[in-house]
Amino acid sequence: MTQSSSPDPFGALVEYLDIPPVKNGPLDGTRFTVKDNIDIAGHRTSYGSPAWRDAHPAPTHNALCVDQLLAAGARCVGKAIADEFTYSLDGESQFFGTPCNARAPDRIPGGSSSGSAASVANGLADFSIGTDSGGSVRVPASLCGIWGMRPSLHRISEAGVLPFMPGVSTVGVLAARFEHLDAAARVLLRSGPRPAVALQRLLVLSDAVEISDMAVQEQVHAALKAIASRSGLVPEPIRFAQLIGEDIPLSDCNLKALRDLQTAEFQSTVGNWIETVQPELGFTFSMAYGNVRDFDRIAALESVVRCERLFERINAALPPGTVICFPTTPVIAPLKGSLNTLEAVMAFYDPTMTLTAFSGVGRLPEISAPLLTVEECPVGLSFAAGHYQDEFLLAAVQASLPRA
Repeated sequence: MTQSSSPDPFGALVEYLDIPPVKNGPLDGTRFTVKDNIDIAGHRTSYGSPAWRDAHPAPTHNALCVDQLLAAGARCVGKAIADEFTYSLDGESQFFGTPCNARAPDRIPGGSSSGSAASVANGLADFSIGTDSGGSVRVPASLCGIWGMRPSLHRISEAGVLPFMPGVSTVGVLAARFEHLDAAARVLLRSGPRPAVALQRLLVLSDAVEISDMAVQEQVHAALKAIASRSGLVPEPIRFAQLIGEDIPLSDCNLKALRDLQTAEFQSTVGNWIETVQPELGFTFSMAYGNVRDFDRIAALESVVRCERLFERINAALPPGTVICFPTTPVIAPLKGSLNTLEAVMAFYDPTMTLTAFSGVGRLPEISAPLLTVEECPVGLSFAAGHYQDEFLLAAVQASLPRA
């Protein structure tokens, strides 16, 4: 293994690496990067925080997911920048900088897997592994115009992935081409032979489309028309309340369910360390962490119960053969530096997390496909299937979508 001192012109990597594969396999000839909350032996893991990096020794072993990729023929070429403690969706780091959004250089790349997305979008790697709790793989995939997959919760090993939100967080994959996304995901999922399941229904989550910007809505409808022509399926609009059989808004997935579970778990993982060590924190993270510090864990237990109920109802409505579609993000990437007021932050985060929390609560596999363009900026169109239907979803996307 060698480490290169060459500068990264795209600001995507913490460090260049050259770790060769240990075996041949389905990923022969591919290059990948690793989000810097995932361990690589002999290299300190920053978790997006210099204070965390400096307080923890370098790991002895790779994360298991890294070993899986190396044993499948892939070469690791770098550790990718992550937002501070991966607690962000914007990709602007006070400590490590803002990786370049290849499709919109004046705009944010999205986070927290910002460097993973940028390394792929700028051609440094064929694919990258990141992590996703509230959208940290899907959002940068959408805003950078690449493929991104959040798998079913706990389908991929998180051994060697730094603790975050265990009831929500999962390792995911970002790639420039679907073929690389598919191959890497199947290695990590440990996919074996499965009976073929035909795509029978394509649902469209109407609430998610309606809260998106009008230009995004127009692109969604145009993409669905093309998909219908290609696949022969007629997209079926459905509201969240209809889907789960209960009169509650889609926003409850975030505001009254997933967000409280995330915050409580973050208190127990990173929060304990922060309160004990009192490290230097970035300005943006400090504002967000104030809400974590003041959080009422006992009051939030109702949300934890609600997460379980929503998980059951969402998955009951998504039997094998059914895929549900919605915009990955409701907007294009904001301009760099524009999320500098609470109003601007909430205008981006609230509608975005309304969309991303749906699969988070449902523990669904979701693929963001780079199919939409608004004002010359990319936006992803997401497809999700029932819990543990990852291989079906990959096959359905492959059969129904044009390659991008």
